[in-house]
Amino acid sequence: MKTLNLDLNKRYTYADYLTWMDNVRRELYNGFINLMTPAPSRKHQRISTNLVSIFWNFLRYKSCEVYHAPSDVRLPKDKNDYDDKTITTVVQPDIYVICDLSKMDDKGCLGAPDLIVEIVSANNSKRDVKDKFEIYQEHGVREYWIVNPNDENVTVFLLDKNGKFQFVGMYAGDDKIPVNIFKGDLRIDLSEVFLP
Repeated sequence: MKTLNLDLNKRYTYADYLTWMDNVRRELYNGFINLMTPAPSRKHQRISTNLVSIFWNFLRYKSCEVYHAPSDVRLPKDKNDYDDKTITTVVQPDIYVICDLSKMDDKGCLGAPDLIVEIVSANNSKRDVKDKFEIYQEHGVREYWIVNPNDENVTVFLLDKNGKFQFVGMYAGDDKIPVNIFKGDLRIDLSEVFLP
């Protein structure tokens, strides 16, 4: 399949994004294209699979659901704007949990998930630690986890009543991370996440 020659300095919408039929993974940050890295490392995939499995088992008979990349999350500036021609931010988080299933459709998620997990690598750490942190905060993601596979730790942020992420903690080793959106009913044992 031919790779498209898109202008990285031009602003696009989700409607444009839907027409790009090639094998290149992209996200839109306020209309600007962000090229994604090729397939993630084996360690990244193992961590993602472990976390998705833990969330899936916990949520199996509950009202929330877990999804993993690639799955589009459309983040409109206006929460009532569902028009593909005006949505300019589309991301593909490594993992997300959504409890308001009315936000889900065949294209993915429309609106902020309740929890997003990003697994960083050397070539995308700025994107997840700064760029996506700001995007997720702006759009009201309730809880954000940044997983560092190399150091085998997880940094957790929680949205406060003023719409700002607050640092909750950094977890490593055999720590058990309380999932704040579930009020501690789920605690994830990191020894099950960073398996050798």
